[in-house]
Amino acid sequence: MPTSEPAGTPSPGVLAVVLGLLFGLAGISTSGLTVALPQLAGDLGVSTSTAAWVISLYAVTLAVSTPLQGRLADAVGVRGPLCAGISLLAVGAIAAALAPNIGLLLAARVLQGIGAAAVPVLATTLISARYDGHARSAALGRLAGAGAVVSALGPLFGGAVEALGSWRWAIAMPAAGLLAVPYIWRSARIPGDGARLDLLGAFAVAVAASGLVLTIQSPSAGRVAALVGVALLVVGVPAVMLRVRSRPDGFLPRSVVTNPVVIRTALSASAIPASWFAMLLGIPLALAARGWTPLTTGLLLVPAAAVGLVSPRLAATLLDRLGPRRTLLVACPTTAVALLVAAAGAWFEITVLLLVAVMLTTVAFGIGQPSMTAAVSGAVPAERRGGALGVATLAFLTGAGIGAASIGGLAARIGIGASLAALVVLPLLGVVLLLTGRRGRVTPLRATAPPPAGPRDRSSRPPNDPSPSGTRRCRAR
Repeated sequence: MPTSEPAGTPSPGVLAVVLGLLFGLAGISTSGLTVALPQLAGDLGVSTSTAAWVISLYAVTLAVSTPLQGRLADAVGVRGPLCAGISLLAVGAIAAALAPNIGLLLAARVLQGIGAAAVPVLATTLISARYDGHARSAALGRLAGAGAVVSALGPLFGGAVEALGSWRWAIAMPAAGLLAVPYIWRSARIPGDGARLDLLGAFAVAVAASGLVLTIQSPSAGRVAALVGVALLVVGVPAVMLRVRSRPDGFLPRSVVTNPVVIRTALSASAIPASWFAMLLGIPLALAARGWTPLTTGLLLVPAAAVGLVSPRLAATLLDRLGPRRTLLVACPTTAVALLVAAAGAWFEITVLLLVAVMLTTVAFGIGQPSMTAAVSGAVPAERRGGALGVATLAFLTGAGIGAASIGGLAARIGIGASLAALVVLPLLGVVLLLTGRRGRVTPLRATAPPPAGPRDRSSRPPNDPSPSGTRRCRAR
């Protein structure tokens, strides 16, 4: 049941689908390009492992920019940052398509990643702010499902345009997001609170996250990359800790990063995009080594997009019946099984196993991402929801960077199958985190009865606030 909103509030179904399509366009920047990565490498005169940085750098930029987008939304509202992010994503996509060398291509991918970061965190913030109860869980499911379908169709789109022209058309596809800007401008009127941005904290997080991905990919990038990655970690991690301690309301709010529900949920969910990005990069490379063209690889993965069509209904049902935590406890083991199936398909060259693995990962993504969003939204006050979702999405998408870097860095040394199998430890750790965490901190998604009429509470918290403390105040009345 939607919360009380002014007249003209957009339909949750339509808004969720539009945001999901934008989410998919951000994902297609990776999935549509992975099938054409060998052609890209040959065209620019670099190795395939060097070309993999086009995927990894985009993923890590996307990850480290999401908290900034969340905090920006807390400060100035959702509409401006979201529309600006979509526009920047489109500009970066066009610049990447026109890049004459790998250096300019990587720079354009950074720009693209900064813009794309607005989509996952602000889309979920917008839906969480506008709707409640079953309407929220259904909308989050539609968002994740639409995003999964478009991302899963990315290899087909990428293969088709590569066959018709070149990989440059594949990397330009996110520019289509500009068509949605007028609708988003009308639908995303969520105000901010005027808080100042902590740019120093954002820089510290970017240093630490970049060091992590660079270290993982260093086996293929060389000794210099390893030394730089370790140095960034040594500098970045303590800097982040000191910044959180000295600026508790800064880029990473202390109340968020010390919230056990937020941290356990985000870390557990990060295994899902790690698996997703690893497969989107590893499977096309494995098939290319067998002589498959980008188009035939894209056709093979079409059934995964069909699976994504049922994800919204499945996600809404599981969230309503099981709650966010237990739904994640379904998604993480599904991800582990998918990785093992993909590893077996790569080892024994059984193509059908690769298809099954991508289908399983699509299911896990379709239920895992809305579960993380619902859990985090219910664990923090409404006025800090954007920042909390930004931190959670940081962990979530850092997983994507780890997955891409593991293939780019390890596949050349130990093989694609072994690289996929090594990632199984991530969803298994996610299960452990979920099982050992304290329960009962997240408010159920079903809408609670409205409080009786009476004097308005002096607190600025709205009466339908989904946070635990907000629920206690409503009940106390």
